[in-house]
Amino acid sequence: MNSHQDIRDAVAKLCTRFPNNYWRALDSKRGYPDAFIKVLNDEGYLSVLIPEEYGGAGLGLEAAGVVLEEIARSGGNPAAFHAQMYTMGTLLKHGSARQKQYYLPKIAAGELRLQAFGVTEPAAGTDTLSIRTSAKRQGDKYLVNGQKVWISRAEHSDLLLLLARTSPQEAVQRKTDGLSVFLVDIRQAVGHGLTIRPIQTMMNHHTTELFFDNLEIAADCLVGEEGKGFRYILDGMNAERILIAYECIGDCKFFIDRATEYARERVVFGRSIGQNQGIQFPLARAYAQMRAAELMTNRAASLFDAGEACAEQANIAKLLASEVAWMAADTCIQTYGGCGMAKEYDIERKFRETRLYQVAPISTNLILSYIGEHVLHLPRSF
Repeated sequence: MNSHQDIRDAVAKLCTRFPNNYWRALDSKRGYPDAFIKVLNDEGYLSVLIPEEYGGAGLGLEAAGVVLEEIARSGGNPAAFHAQMYTMGTLLKHGSARQKQYYLPKIAAGELRLQAFGVTEPAAGTDTLSIRTSAKRQGDKYLVNGQKVWISRAEHSDLLLLLARTSPQEAVQRKTDGLSVFLVDIRQAVGHGLTIRPIQTMMNHHTTELFFDNLEIAADCLVGEEGKGFRYILDGMNAERILIAYECIGDCKFFIDRATEYARERVVFGRSIGQNQGIQFPLARAYAQMRAAELMTNRAASLFDAGEACAEQANIAKLLASEVAWMAADTCIQTYGGCGMAKEYDIERKFRETRLYQVAPISTNLILSYIGEHVLHLPRSF
């Protein structure tokens, strides 16, 4: 396994330019980290997965994960830009030569942002095959109608990777058929059939609802072949789970670093609270479980980069990492006591941010269902 220590060190150093008070201020006004993203892009970290021929670094998912992990560990929130990494595979593997030649250099240069992934719908959360948003071919265009929900960063992205139904569900032989992927220019679409409505959430995640009302998009927005889009996004879903696992490990390290430092320094009843097993043991357990999650996450990324099957490892990595991050968050709050609730310490902000990953991009229970059915070969539970 390549530790990418050079990337870790460089990203950690870069993050010192954007300390926790930067993220705290953004959180308080629900702002977007444009300044941070500009520096990340200028330094090449948002284009790590784009091949060198298109202006990127041409690295793998492990390198991308390290970038996200170090940002999370520093106290930052990688959710503002991680979609550009996990959606990249769909465009790289299935995009046309024209799409790649036109879009990838602009994305690598920071001229365009690909930060929105349009899959989830109100009546079809993780049940992706039941989505209803339609794209009907009319000559050299498609007409898009429907609704998406929990689509993060749509207001801060130039491009949207959209999954829509091009054939009715009852008209396809296999339930995985009939879905297609499109690369939509949000700048052209807003006000011409696309409406974006922000959703306020407990964390600063910039999520929205999207409404499509006879949105016209050119036929060459289609990525790959019509009707095969579900297969195209599966790799993206595995990449997303692996990258989220890296973020959760970064969060976990943030909480453990903060809690152990505080436990060493905080003196109560004439002794460091870190000397008390009630403080020490939960932190030790969180550290041990974090290391186990880290191994599985690195394994999943290594398989992904080698082009091997990794669905089992990606799901387990996301499960383990999200659970131990939440455990470490709770332990950190408990270690700090009342101070953990104070915004100035940044613990409560990260506490809110890491809680999301018990639910998204796939809930813990659905990962357990996947393992039960596809790994243990038990009967389908739903």
